[in-house]
Amino acid sequence: MTAGPGALLVIGSGLKVYREYLVAPIRRRAREAGLDMVLLNNLKPTWQREYFDEIIVANVFDSEAMGAAAREVAGRRRIVGLMCWDEPLVLDAGLLAAEFGVPGLSVPGVRGCRDKELTRAQLTAAGLYQPGFELTTTAAGARAAAERIGYPVVIKPRAMGASIGVVFAADEAEVDAAFRIALAASEVDPGPYRASALVEGYAPGPEISVDGAVHKGEYLPMFVARKHSSDQPYFEEVGHLVDAADPLLEDRELMRTLARAHQALGIEDGITHSEVRLTDRGPLIIEINGRLGGDLIPFLGRTATGIEPGEVLFDVATGRWPDTGHTRRAVAGIRFGYPAQDCVLRSVTVPTRAPGLVAAAPMAEPGTTLRLPPGGYLARHSFVVCEADDTRTCLDRLATAAALVQLDTEPAGPPEPNAPFAMPAGLLDVDE
Repeated sequence: MTAGPGALLVIGSGLKVYREYLVAPIRRRAREAGLDMVLLNNLKPTWQREYFDEIIVANVFDSEAMGAAAREVAGRRRIVGLMCWDEPLVLDAGLLAAEFGVPGLSVPGVRGCRDKELTRAQLTAAGLYQPGFELTTTAAGARAAAERIGYPVVIKPRAMGASIGVVFAADEAEVDAAFRIALAASEVDPGPYRASALVEGYAPGPEISVDGAVHKGEYLPMFVARKHSSDQPYFEEVGHLVDAADPLLEDRELMRTLARAHQALGIEDGITHSEVRLTDRGPLIIEINGRLGGDLIPFLGRTATGIEPGEVLFDVATGRWPDTGHTRRAVAGIRFGYPAQDCVLRSVTVPTRAPGLVAAAPMAEPGTTLRLPPGGYLARHSFVVCEADDTRTCLDRLATAAALVQLDTEPAGPPEPNAPFAMPAGLLDVDE
């Protein structure tokens, strides 16, 4: 048995602007508990040095390389918890947590979260309302599946996030193009679910997300985010709004559905980000992600409710009961800036002052080519975060702050024909 202080193993740090607010309280709790923090990351450390006792650079997007690096750490340190909030890494991280015998989603749980086809199958088997669905690897298969399911349909990669490659098809004439887009996006995924797409029936209704903790199989909701998306067919996420007093937190049918879904997937310990459509047949779970929400949704949750997501994550990752009680009652929202058309970014300037402004930052460097779907995704040049006492005021403040963003661009030429799908610029940390 290895001696010395216990260690938290974190796989993938994410961008400073997106994840430092999580890492800082985790580090504080680790110090209080006498634990070291070890990071496996794909790039050389910069801001991470302030928070981690050891940083190992390894290709975490290669399953074998990640596993070898993690096992080397476990061979000389006593791992007491493992954390990961980067979608492409969640599966391997969850399997390693089970291997090391530390709290985690569980092997069935992490597979059920990561594989959208398996999610659908298990939730359907559990008697939860789900759309018709079929997995396919060919355009002909997509056409046949859509005919059986009935139009309209949504075609999506089997395992991706952030609505990348998710396309609406109203009829047969739109299926082939939608399938090509979804399949191209799926081929970027490094895991076992690449190069396949899911065809499923479209269910209309507002979309929300719910971040919740799971401790020993018990689901504990933290906050609800109302999602603002672009028009069909691409479902680009343009903003989110979290209200600490959202009545959906008291909606028994929604919370019962979420708890049953987590139980059906076998999720044991961790934080999940569930996406749900509110349909005329009741809540329909679109997917359950085995990680914290992206798009700064946990930051909005902290601002609105006072819940510290980093502390909750520390607790569930180390086997402790988490505190998910609200200590604030406010509304917080985020608005992402998108260009009107494909462009090359020359400069972007965000406001430093605006009513209720909490944070604002550029999201792309000068010289970045921003492409809208289907040529690209998440073509965001900036974001603004505002808070208020009520929803209407918060939305007004977001509009005001977003209008203060100054953008200088030049037109971008058309993408190369048959160019492979590339992950959006600005989603990964840069080398020192």
